[in-house]
Amino acid sequence: MSFLEISGLSKSYGEGAARTQVLSNINLKVEEGEFIAIVGFSGSGKTTLISALAGLVTPDEGGVIMHGKEIGGPGPERGVVFQSYSLMPWLTVQGNVALAVDSVFSEKPRAEREKICRRYIDMVGLSHAVDRKPSELSGGMRQRVAVARALAMQPEVLLLDEPLSALDALTRSKLQDEFAAISEQEKKTIILITNDVDEAIILADRILPLDPGPKATLGPSFKVTLPRPRDRSAMNSDPEFIRLRSEVTNYLISAGAERETANEREIVLPNVVPITLKGSRERLPAAYEKAATSPIEERFVEFSQVRKVYPTPKGPLTVVDGFDLKMKKGEFVTLIGHSGCGKSTVLSMVAGLNDITSGAVILDGREVAKAGPDRAVVFQSPSLMPWLTAKENVALGVDRVYPNAQPAERKDVVEYYLQRVGLGDAMDRMASDLSNGMKQRVGIARAFALSPKLLLLDEPFGMLDSLTRWELQDVLMDVWARTNVTAICVTHDVDEAILLADRVVMMSNGPNAKIGNVMDVSLPRPRSRKELLSHPDYYAYREELLDFLEAYEGGANPSAEQLESIGKKRAARIARQNETRLAAAE
Repeated sequence: MSFLEISGLSKSYGEGAARTQVLSNINLKVEEGEFIAIVGFSGSGKTTLISALAGLVTPDEGGVIMHGKEIGGPGPERGVVFQSYSLMPWLTVQGNVALAVDSVFSEKPRAEREKICRRYIDMVGLSHAVDRKPSELSGGMRQRVAVARALAMQPEVLLLDEPLSALDALTRSKLQDEFAAISEQEKKTIILITNDVDEAIILADRILPLDPGPKATLGPSFKVTLPRPRDRSAMNSDPEFIRLRSEVTNYLISAGAERETANEREIVLPNVVPITLKGSRERLPAAYEKAATSPIEERFVEFSQVRKVYPTPKGPLTVVDGFDLKMKKGEFVTLIGHSGCGKSTVLSMVAGLNDITSGAVILDGREVAKAGPDRAVVFQSPSLMPWLTAKENVALGVDRVYPNAQPAERKDVVEYYLQRVGLGDAMDRMASDLSNGMKQRVGIARAFALSPKLLLLDEPFGMLDSLTRWELQDVLMDVWARTNVTAICVTHDVDEAILLADRVVMMSNGPNAKIGNVMDVSLPRPRSRKELLSHPDYYAYREELLDFLEAYEGGANPSAEQLESIGKKRAARIARQNETRLAAAE
């Protein structure tokens, strides 16, 4: 008999015609001490599943069996960590953990309960912050408190519902390593809900996809046989990691594609050319033809020794110090680096939204002095007109950019991009009625539809789960291939940086941040995530970016020789792979 079993579990919400079946016939057997990762899309029912395991929701059919008995509600043998921290703001770290310990172990002496609290606070690395309140902690530290609280209850099963999804990439990777160490130390049965395939591979013994809802069910089981401890940098060269990552990702991409196909209305994008695109097939007014013509190809965008200094009570703070870069027309550049390295500051200066202290930014032969319609910006936080619908928000720009198109053609452009970002059923809803993630999709659709001289993207997919990001990254690549708009994208995602870019610009740590290294990406276009995963050179580029970020981790300042050696390592790996391919072809 399995230690824990989900048997025929189904769950619906709503009544009558509004009734939606979220989960359908979920079956899973978990052995004691096993680490299971369930990976799925937003809205697929992952949180409903973890809530059923925790006994917080009652299934319509089937149930959860533990030790041969069906669970009928929450219990201390199942510890839960949700995405939101749910800490008591008036209690210290010690107080928040003690709240759970005192409830579960009320019969134990006070000294023993305090010892339990301290053990798990130390385990998650918060011994130095034991007397701090949540308002004095970072997001990562607050999540550590939630983990310590769940562990301190000494449950038989630990249930983790996307506990790291709200954290930045560096904090997330550190906590993943801590979870892996805790798993080895505690030997607990763990079920992790995540949308991050790498996180699942680093932590789990088995990975199970939760297919898109409604009526979501579990997909095939993927066994993770990589030896522990698992080092994310070393794994990048492991053939088994590459194979497994590709199989899981491709399964999820295929499942997502089936969902999109089922929901889409077929729209053929009309052959409408933006006014900023050279070589229009339509005869445009003279003023528009003049605006669209540019003899500049090689230095379409120039950053010339750009600096940004902020005054502070302790004196001037130089955030960006001598950013120098030349871009060709139609080039796609991604900026990557640790938090605080000035990536977004650079983007806001070229957008004309932040004054340049010294140096200059030149776009199409003209110095950038203020914001203008020749630059479309998509920030991590969307900015929509709340009194307009999603469709009307996108149409605001489309009506200006495609002046010669018929109203029906402009309508199809608007609806095409809204469908591509997954809002086909919500385009007539008011922006004020949309969730934050849906608002961001509208902002992305609006920028895609405009095709400006320069497209600026500041972590545009940061509010979305990683599986939805894949879809939107592919949408961006489709649109970029059609328009060849010059683009700069700030990201913290290594895979996103490689997928999108002709060149990846790596920033050194701030303050006084500058370009640490530039990596040319010679992978063939058009690109999609699925195609990249199967390209033999992809992981060599990925290894270089991971090594670069590791070199700058913790505020380090690596030497030029160290950075050069990282680039040579990638070049040598690709050269070896080319030799192998040539030998195989002969």
